[in-house]
Amino acid sequence: MKYITYIALLFSFMGFAQEDPVKQDSTEVHYIIIEGDSIPVTSVELDEVLVLPNLNFEDRDARIRYIILRRKTLKVYPYAKLAAERLETLQKRLDQLERKRDKKKYAKVIQRYIEDEFSEELKKLTKTEGQILVKLIHRQTGKTTFELIKELRSGWRAFWFNSTANLFNISLKKEFAPIDVEEDYLIEDILQRAFQNEQLKRQNPAFDIDFYACVNKWSKPKTGDKTKAKQ
Repeated sequence: MKYITYIALLFSFMGFAQEDPVKQDSTEVHYIIIEGDSIPVTSVELDEVLVLPNLNFEDRDARIRYIILRRKTLKVYPYAKLAAERLETLQKRLDQLERKRDKKKYAKVIQRYIEDEFSEELKKLTKTEGQILVKLIHRQTGKTTFELIKELRSGWRAFWFNSTANLFNISLKKEFAPIDVEEDYLIEDILQRAFQNEQLKRQNPAFDIDFYACVNKWSKPKTGDKTKAKQ
């Protein structure tokens, strides 16, 4: 699956050092300066928290499918998050190179690095994990994997690698659309629960997702549930 190598191009610069988080004293008092006056601030501004609905499954099979989808989503999300983090750095470095020859040379160096250090790990993904990864790359970057490959390499290569991926039932043009696709909604639900449980580190999507609109559409009681409720 050579296309995996070019998905892996998004995960370059793995060797860069990362800064350790700075420990903060919880008793520290912060100040806001307004027209020269320092005003102590003792309150903490909290991020918005989604109130997640209870999970209701139509039957046992639906519950099992959700559990399997959750395991696969939790596995591949870090790759998509990394793609978003590294994409901007990668593009900036390419933009700094003026000559096509230098860009091509740089891309080859990155490709060799990925093939040696990272692509083998991605090749271990199953078909369904690859499908989820392609969707989540779109969620985190705002661009399909096909578009990213086209920008970083060439349209011709993007076409061929999309065709190769199609042999495995994976379209690199796939978008993440939780309002239109129920599986995507379930993936978003899984992510939101994982963020709140701190199983995953939250990274905002590249585009707005109205989670409650998705809930209203996909969490409506089934016909059978309504009948049981009347009984």
